Amino acid sequence: MMFPRSVAIFAITRQGVKTAVKIRDTLEKNRIECQVYAIEKYAKKNVFPIKSTADGIKAVFSNVDGIVGVMATGIVVRKIAPLLKSKLSDPAVVCVDTLGKFAITLLSGHYGGANELTKLVAEGLGATAVITTASDVLGKKSIDELAKDLHCKILNPKSLVGVNSALVNDENLGLVLSGNVKISVNRIRDYEVRKAENIEQAIKIVQGFDAGAIISSEETPKNSLKNVTFLRPKTIAVGIGSRKVVDTEDILELVNSALVHLQIPLERVDRLATVDIKKNSESMLNAAKKLGLTLEFSTVEELRTFSHEDLSEDSQLVKQKIGVGGVCERAALIVAGKNAKLLLKKTKSKGVTVAVAEGE
Repeated sequence: MMFPRSVAIFAITRQGVKTAVKIRDTLEKNRIECQVYAIEKYAKKNVFPIKSTADGIKAVFSNVDGIVGVMATGIVVRKIAPLLKSKLSDPAVVCVDTLGKFAITLLSGHYGGANELTKLVAEGLGATAVITTASDVLGKKSIDELAKDLHCKILNPKSLVGVNSALVNDENLGLVLSGNVKISVNRIRDYEVRKAENIEQAIKIVQGFDAGAIISSEETPKNSLKNVTFLRPKTIAVGIGSRKVVDTEDILELVNSALVHLQIPLERVDRLATVDIKKNSESMLNAAKKLGLTLEFSTVEELRTFSHEDLSEDSQLVKQKIGVGGVCERAALIVAGKNAKLLLKKTKSKGVTVAVAEGE
């Protein structure tokens, strides 16, 4: 689980700031962008000053993937309560005591990744991770957590309670893959996996279980089935940029490294994209062939006029050479489609840049 839009860390005491900085160091070592915020009295170098915790959290709430509050749980709860919308859109929220002895999941434990963030923070601080979600306590993966891992959109969120209840109560669960969806079944446990030719057949199969889920790219029924979660695979796109001359193996190495980092199997990738001035690049075309993907192209003008909140700062060198300040992030986001977001921002090695995006 990654947090490409960054994590915001808030502290309200001098000691809390020290703990917050340790948390920042831990997250940065794991390639997670983050910023520490503190009330003006205790802000120092590389700590952003804020007038109040409430205003600070409100300002970033919709723009980050995670929030860590180094303060009492009651304070965090009161500050985030007016901002809550949905477990499918709210950021992960974790609370850490001032001395860094405990890291506690407060919000969006599964789909938002707070449980994972809690474990990461606890490990970095040498703290105790406190996670109370029933499925995690029992060593099971909730259906919303599974959807996140498999990069699927939940089409009927109201079903989650019923399916997760069946999970923690050891009922018979089925997960049906409908049609030609590209899902790695070795990442699925606690559910009996079946395959179906179409959505109608999938529904018949899942009704033979106490509860379950169907993963399909087809149109799903308007009347949702009780205790059945419908999931639709999201589009995973890899964007590539490179200098004029690079080796095919260097492209493959960075793409594979990025996918391993995100724990996304190659067969789950749907699209591969770059700028159209690479149409005759032998190394690019060979890399695409070896990856088993068709290389798609965006024009320089399309990339230049594309805007997105996830984009990294422009590279002036790239802008001078080809007329746009970056290729890989823009190319990935464009072909990923509707509501796309970056799973991995630009990473570079040996003259190659790669970014990974997810779209609905």
